[in-house]
Amino acid sequence: MSGNDWHDRAAPAIEDIEAIAQAAFAALPEAFRALTGGLVFRVADFADAEALASVGLESEFDLLGLFVGIGLPQEGAVPFTGRMPNQIWLFRRPILDFWAEGDDTLGAVVTHVLVHEIGHHFGLSDEDMERIEDEAD
Repeated sequence: MSGNDWHDRAAPAIEDIEAIAQAAFAALPEAFRALTGGLVFRVADFADAEALASVGLESEFDLLGLFVGIGLPQEGAVPFTGRMPNQIWLFRRPILDFWAEGDDTLGAVVTHVLVHEIGHHFGLSDEDMERIEDEAD
């Protein structure tokens, strides 16, 4: 791209990150998606102070995504009632910062964050997640 190609472009908005995340999720293997149940995706510019504290971080740029809910390993034989759906939060500004500093496409970064937030919560190893990402490509 030349400098002129960027002249009229704005940074991807929250809605753009949501669309990228939905497309990334749809590209994941069906067996993996089936494990997530009614997972809801949310995008915010940054994590709030409570979320940062919950994972031991101080800088709002250090958290790219967060799973909130009860994962498959914690799910008991008796279903929970009256609870909010499981959620994946993606944080736009840290994602854009990470993307700007690297060589990966924005779609690859969002997919990586999404897979890791889902995968770690469901007890998958880094190797499992790398394989899933490779299959999504």
